[in-house]
Amino acid sequence: MTKSPIKLPAPVFDDPKHHIRLYQGDCLELLALIPESSVDLVFADPPYFLSNGGITCHAGRMVSVNKGDWDKSKGPDANHEFNRAWLAACHRVLKPNGSIWVSGTAHVIHSVGFAMQQLGFKLLNDISWVKPNPPPNLSCRYFTHATETLIWAARDNKSRHTFNYKLMKETNRGKQMKSVWEIKPPEPWEKKFGKHPTQKPVALLERILLASSNEGDLVLDPFSGSGTTAVAALHTRRTAIGLELSYEYLILTVQRLSSELVQVALSLTTIQFSLDPVSDPVDRSDRTSSLASPDLSSRAKRGICCSRHGLSASREATAHSHMPLDLKLVQQECRFHFIGRHNRTVIFSVQAPTLDDAIEQFRASGHSYSDALFIIKTETQIFLA
Repeated sequence: MTKSPIKLPAPVFDDPKHHIRLYQGDCLELLALIPESSVDLVFADPPYFLSNGGITCHAGRMVSVNKGDWDKSKGPDANHEFNRAWLAACHRVLKPNGSIWVSGTAHVIHSVGFAMQQLGFKLLNDISWVKPNPPPNLSCRYFTHATETLIWAARDNKSRHTFNYKLMKETNRGKQMKSVWEIKPPEPWEKKFGKHPTQKPVALLERILLASSNEGDLVLDPFSGSGTTAVAALHTRRTAIGLELSYEYLILTVQRLSSELVQVALSLTTIQFSLDPVSDPVDRSDRTSSLASPDLSSRAKRGICCSRHGLSASREATAHSHMPLDLKLVQQECRFHFIGRHNRTVIFSVQAPTLDDAIEQFRASGHSYSDALFIIKTETQIFLA
């Protein structure tokens, strides 16, 4: 991305390897600091102005539709001026051949479409996103709301926008993809760190990015929310900038990205230890034969190693079912593994009683605290059977 003479504030999150950055602040103020004609694709999920004191159904319960002050309507004219303002700011930062997607319900999407025409965008498609299992309409005075509309538009009439037609056709089993998409709402795994009231499914954003951008392209989300755009960009090898006013949702996004970015497998292949127990006349032959495999040494048969990060729940339960009640803890180790910010490997490992002690030793080794992106704690216990 071209450097701007006016610098953006320090990002809340910066992954230089995958070029994903998150910034906190008002989107209009931050968009003004992004260089002109520098963004390949914009996805925006702006306020729907739905928080009017009404009710809806969620998980079989009656709940309020209020999402926060940011979603309260200021009246049709003020709402439309807001839409014009942020769309104009996005128009400025889009490259000549760039395009924009905007998601919304009937409460806002018509204003968005009109504002796009006023600003000179070229409307390409309106996509109906169909939700297979929508919440019922409690008032019984309307049809059940089962869709949201996405408007796709090029920067202007001269734009030669990206559309990966062949890929979309292959995705649709060899048939042209239509403008009606049936995609499930966010899956439970997408909300394991928390959720946003208007969170979009990763599958929806992945389709949008795959259809209208290329690997390495810069994707901008001016209303980042829970960070689904950034997660989809990571999955599809795009770079991303997310703008978000709420620090709470930025933290949620960081947690989601962190879970995606770091895949560290700490495998314990060999453990060497020496046990010299006091002589014990009790015959343990039956017990040891059931505990140890034939290829273990006779000395190793006297010990059981349990690593908290190495046993699944089922395996741990199986191990405990064979363990006698008089196990004696002979060794316990707490170790901290520091994962590098850039290479995503273990750059420092230390045995320490607490995290503070581990960090102190990490710094004493010549590392800066910023060198680490994650710290993983493992605990190992060795029992005498």
